[in-house]
Order: sequence, then structure tokens, then C-alpha cells
Amino acid sequence: MPRSLLNIGAPLLIVGALVSLPVGLAFLGVIRFNEDLLFFLLAEVMLLSGLLVVTMRDIIRCGLAMIVCFGALAGIYVIAGAPLVAAAQVLIYIGAISVLILFAIMLTQTKDAPASLVFQTQALGAAVASVILALIVVITVAATDWGELGTRLHTATDALAQVLFRDYVLAFEVVSVLLLAAVIGGVYVAKREEGGPP
Repeated sequence: MPRSLLNIGAPLLIVGALVSLPVGLAFLGVIRFNEDLLFFLLAEVMLLSGLLVVTMRDIIRCGLAMIVCFGALAGIYVIAGAPLVAAAQVLIYIGAISVLILFAIMLTQTKDAPASLVFQTQALGAAVASVILALIVVITVAATDWGELGTRLHTATDALAQVLFRDYVLAFEVVSVLLLAAVIGGVYVAKREEGGPP
């Protein structure tokens, strides 16, 4: 089998399997077609892009996969009835932090990762820690009484905005000034390194 065909076929096979799993579960009646199906699709996109973040060698593509992961998480927040948290996820994590990380990578380092990545030397310890964490999560989920709610909870965005901008406006502005100082400091350090010592 030609390598180029394998490079195209393998991702398509994985994506097809990931999409067909929730659709098959919906047809079998295990999950509902509306929000459950969308939740499964978004969760799969989030997990797959999270794996791509830590396994791809091209660091720019890792950053783009991180943006996809954050976007899928924002979609899950919308389904969970928290549109304000979803908006904050998009504005802060996708719009600011991810773009800042990508610019920092592009301006400070080469695009390709080294031949031997750090996580490749720690694979055994990471695998053991992942299995232990998965067991803890499964035990916790199985032991929790998840009392079913009759209706979906929604965050009152207007009430939250009133509290934030009326009662906590000083803290909000202090954080804004702190972020502005961090940006100015970053620009100053970048300019100083570019031209040498001042």
C-alpha cells in the first residue's frame, strides 16, 4: 500500500469510526438524537484534538489542534446550559491565549520539534499515571448518585453580568490593568532581546 494512501486513509478511517459510534448508539436507542448525539460528537472531537496536541511533531499544528479542542469544549458548555462560560472560553482561550501561544511559538522558536521529544522518553510513566487516573474517574463516577433533573439548568447571563459589573467592577478592572501590564512587559522584553542590551 502506498504511503500517501495510508496517510490519507488512516485519518479518514479514524474520523469515520468516531462519527459512526455515536450515530450507531443513537440508532440503537442508547442515546437520544438531539443533544446527546451532539455531546458525543463534541466530546470525540475534543479528545481527538487533545491527543493530537501531545502527539504531533509540528508545534504550529499542535497549537491549531489546541484551538479545536477549546472550541469543542465551548460547544459542550453551550449544551450544558452555560452560554456565558462558552463565550468566555471562546474569547479568552481561543481568542487570546491560543493566539498568543501561536505568536510566541512563531516568533521565538523553529517550527519543527526536535528529533526526540520529551514525552517519548516518559511514555511508560505517563501510561501508568493515565491508567490510574482513568480508574479513579471510573470509580468516582460509578459511586456517585447522579439524581436526574427534570429540566436543564441554564445560567442567567444577565444576572451574572449585573453582579460582575456592579459588585465586582474594581476586581474586573484590576485584572484588565494586570493583563495590559503583562502585554506591555512582553513587548518590552521581545524588543530588548531583538536589539541586544539597551
